Amino acid sequence: MTAEKNDLGLKETKPAIILITCDQLNRNTLGCYGGKTIQTPHIDRLAEEGTVCSRCYTVSPWCLPARCAMLSGLYPHRNRAYSNFRKCALDTGRDNLFFALKDSGYHTSLFGKCHFAPVPYDRTRPDATLPYEEFREYYQSLGIDELRLQDDKQVSAWFLDDYSRELDRAGYLTPYREAVWNPEYQKVFPFPGPACWHPDAWVGDQAAGSIRRYDQKKPLFAWVSFSGPHFPFDAPQEYADRIDRSRLPERIRREGEFAGMDRIHHDSYYGGDNGTVIDGARPAKGKGCRSYTEEYWDRMRTSYYANVKLIDDQVGKIEDAVRERYGDNALILFTADHGEMLGNHGLWGKNMCAYDEVWRIPLLIRYPGNRKRAVEERLVNSTDFLPTCLGAAGGRQICCDGNDLADSAWSREYTFAEGEGFMAVTDGLRKYIHLQRQNGKKRELIDLMKDPHEFDNRVSWPEYQAEAAHLEEKMLEHMIPSVLA
Repeated sequence: MTAEKNDLGLKETKPAIILITCDQLNRNTLGCYGGKTIQTPHIDRLAEEGTVCSRCYTVSPWCLPARCAMLSGLYPHRNRAYSNFRKCALDTGRDNLFFALKDSGYHTSLFGKCHFAPVPYDRTRPDATLPYEEFREYYQSLGIDELRLQDDKQVSAWFLDDYSRELDRAGYLTPYREAVWNPEYQKVFPFPGPACWHPDAWVGDQAAGSIRRYDQKKPLFAWVSFSGPHFPFDAPQEYADRIDRSRLPERIRREGEFAGMDRIHHDSYYGGDNGTVIDGARPAKGKGCRSYTEEYWDRMRTSYYANVKLIDDQVGKIEDAVRERYGDNALILFTADHGEMLGNHGLWGKNMCAYDEVWRIPLLIRYPGNRKRAVEERLVNSTDFLPTCLGAAGGRQICCDGNDLADSAWSREYTFAEGEGFMAVTDGLRKYIHLQRQNGKKRELIDLMKDPHEFDNRVSWPEYQAEAAHLEEKMLEHMIPSVLA
């Protein structure tokens, strides 16, 4: 590729824009974020050639609100897509990343998971995989020119998307659906087919192949959206066999940390359901996450790390395809919708979590021109992805809550997470979390400087009353303008 560079080192011709997202990825599993259990050389290469965001946060610990925030550049309470379960699909009349890029001359594509609308869980059944065409039509109405849909691992077992149709023809859909539905597995099982048919391998192949074949009449935007390593923890056995279990990190936990009823995840750990259990507690059949054995945690975490390793291989394929087709004239972002507890505090999952394992997400950015490694230390969040992509495209921007990360002239003092009666605010040093349910509310305040592992809820400690009030005020300031509107 030969094109003149401007004074920022960016190409004057429009770059390809590649957004790679994982679902429920704990950033500490990656080498570039200090992970030691597995090697992730392809993801780490993006870090070596680009910018590592050290303080990037999701705006929701639920899939749908986090993804709709990426697409709209707006917090969930502003785009009204705030729940995985209620009728709050992202409005097709609302401006979004796909529409803006199309207006800037881009061809838009998505490979993998969308989840911009709630899944019809009430329609699922263990004996059949059902039609899903209305969802494909809805997704494409958001401005997607080319869609190869693999809309979550479980969804592909429940409903016929592009992936599950091909999986069915290959003869592996029925055993996969049976494994997904089997309660005895508690969401941990080896993928019942060759590794090349795993959902994330399929997404990687579809994306890399399309990037190589694209005719370049228009600049390309490709959102590569892996469903993993979100549960079910279904890594192919050949990948699980590569994980050295002796290298699994010690789980961070403290005996009795959920003994107080003031903790949001008391029921997640001990059992029961007051409307505040983490998703990982449900396969425990009412007994809570504390019922999982050490053998279970080893299998679950082994499969999770193996899935991350598989995704890293797919990222390598995509990087190679982008280099082959576009040289260095591409913007690549690698991130996640939210994280995963991964056994820390005796929990797995993400719902209603403001723990760093869930709230803090990876974000790697390789700008056109292959900038040298840099570290972004500002508070960054999911709403920043849209303006960053649009800034690189050079077309119109959208009024949103985020900022272009290539612009050094902004700063953020606080970031927020929202959804399903849940609200959290942090400045990176302290956190305040408020959860409202029909049966009451719970509040937590965490001092990360004195309690980096987040064991103690200090919201009722006398010396923290002023801080709790201050952070609650910031939370209200964040919400009230939209409530009044």
